[in-house]
Amino acid sequence: MNDTVWMVLIAGAAVILAVLAYNIYKESQYRKEIREKFGHVNKDALLESSPASVRDGSRSKTAETPLPAPVRETNLADLSPNKIPPAAEDNILPETQDTEVEAAPSQTAEEAAEPVLQQENGILANTFGFIKKAKPQPSQSKILSGNKPLLDVRDMAQQPLHWFDTRFDYLAYIALYEPQELHAMPRLGGRHRFRMVGCTMDDRFQIAEPIPSVYYQGFVIGLQAISRNGLASMEELEQFGEQANRFAESLNGHLLLSDVDAFLKVAGPLDELCARVDQTLAIHLVSRTNISGTELRAAVEAQGFELSHEGAFYFTDDLGETLFSIVSLGDNTPFTPSLLATQNYRGFSMLFDVTHVPDGEKHFNQFMDLAVTLSSKLGLDLVNDRLEELSTQWLKEVRNYVVARQAEMHQVDIEPGSELAKRLFS
Repeated sequence: MNDTVWMVLIAGAAVILAVLAYNIYKESQYRKEIREKFGHVNKDALLESSPASVRDGSRSKTAETPLPAPVRETNLADLSPNKIPPAAEDNILPETQDTEVEAAPSQTAEEAAEPVLQQENGILANTFGFIKKAKPQPSQSKILSGNKPLLDVRDMAQQPLHWFDTRFDYLAYIALYEPQELHAMPRLGGRHRFRMVGCTMDDRFQIAEPIPSVYYQGFVIGLQAISRNGLASMEELEQFGEQANRFAESLNGHLLLSDVDAFLKVAGPLDELCARVDQTLAIHLVSRTNISGTELRAAVEAQGFELSHEGAFYFTDDLGETLFSIVSLGDNTPFTPSLLATQNYRGFSMLFDVTHVPDGEKHFNQFMDLAVTLSSKLGLDLVNDRLEELSTQWLKEVRNYVVARQAEMHQVDIEPGSELAKRLFS
């Protein structure tokens, strides 16, 4: 070959190498941009190395880490409501004594056990041992001399009120000396929710409301001490007791409080379990270029998702209960009709809340089917926060993880997706 041919070949090879180098550079920039856009490498609960709890500050260990040692000598069965009848047995509110309301000694719950994403032997490895709980001594205000309350607060504590669960609702019982209307709800400050029911003059309990001409004999106020905010502290329970006492005094009523120490002995282990199972799994569908918001919306709505006013797409069951959700990639910028009509996106994230989705194995399979379908229709890559493609074997292990976490919930009679689960994990 003459020199001209060689020059052409060399020039062609140089062009090819330049194109390859440019593609490698663009791929590197693409990965860097996506990582920066995610901004939360440790928040993908699907990662083998770092599944994350919904609760702030709770992190998992690596898949190779062994199961954590038991943090309390308590059998999971002890946390079942069948083992903790309301005030009737050893665990909650026994025989009471007439004493002034006092602050209980300080006690701090141990750090919650961390979840481990790994395949387990069996559905649930019970790593707890049973010990007997001492009877609690609740605080009770003195009965006014010469007067008798319309209700006995100790009898009230025996009532099986379906609005409360004595494993995580810290209760205050108030008996009145004369029938009264409820003019205003009590002001109970703090980061935890509360409910109040009242006993009407026909001895029926109902949600207490300030309704004219409705007279009450007494009230039960329950502070929900476990939620995604964590477990209420000793100080918070004592503050609630003081607020309930002021409310009782304003009504000239007689007060009985659950014993703080005894309550925390039950609520502490339950909170640890809740922190362990409270996981949201995320799968990211990422484009190598961009997809239009119009195309994205059309595709996800074709699969049954609906755009909410909150800025996320939700997939619901036949009863309208949310199963899965779709949020924008990385920073969770809300989806809005105007933005979707005019903006391009790099992709989106699909979320699966372990505690809110019933029948985890069945619905996780449906979740993955939807993800694969959307990936195919929109030409998106299914990845985790590390931009690693999701293997079939890996997803099977994640499904096993979902089943194991929900099995722990079933052990303590908390049905995933039930009203009880929604209370605890909200």
